[in-house]
Amino acid sequence: MPIFRYGNTELDHLKRKDKRLGAAMERIGIIECEIIPDLFTALINNIVGQQISNAASATVWNRMKDRFGEITPERLNSTTLDEVQQCGLSFRKAGYIKEAGRAVAEGKIDLSALPDLPDAEVIGQLSSLRGVGEWTAEMLLIFSMERPDVVSKGDLAIRRGMMTLYGRKTLDNDAFGRYARRYSPFGSVASLYLWEIAVGR
Repeated sequence: MPIFRYGNTELDHLKRKDKRLGAAMERIGIIECEIIPDLFTALINNIVGQQISNAASATVWNRMKDRFGEITPERLNSTTLDEVQQCGLSFRKAGYIKEAGRAVAEGKIDLSALPDLPDAEVIGQLSSLRGVGEWTAEMLLIFSMERPDVVSKGDLAIRRGMMTLYGRKTLDNDAFGRYARRYSPFGSVASLYLWEIAVGR
């Protein structure tokens, strides 16, 4: 299972920059977080998982793999909307998946070019797809492309983790930005720990 890679360089930097986060990192230890290196597979997996539980998402994803085999743009572009929906997806999500397959298969979005682009441009291109917003694009930056400095201001769990860590009852965007800048250039590793803090670790 491929995992998000980080080590002492990231840990030491974050501990120096933020003592509270550093103490939490010591308590939690190393986090092994699974990634999906193939960007198209990760994209479809993220669309499947939107607004449903992890268990439901895994069930639907396994049905898709059983039905279609490898999840490729060409395979999804050549199948019918009904076939996609029969995996347990809503009509709307099935439509998003079909559109993503068509956009990539027809070259409207060149996923192979994205690794050479800065984060903001990757987010812009991915979020041009229906069903893919800024948050989903940011998750793909972390959990597929392993970009090092992503702290999603739209992620409620990250915000909750910050509020818990710093003992805040509220968190406006200015305060969020100050913390995110403190973590840079290793915000993605900070995000992993903020998610853990948010669930009580």
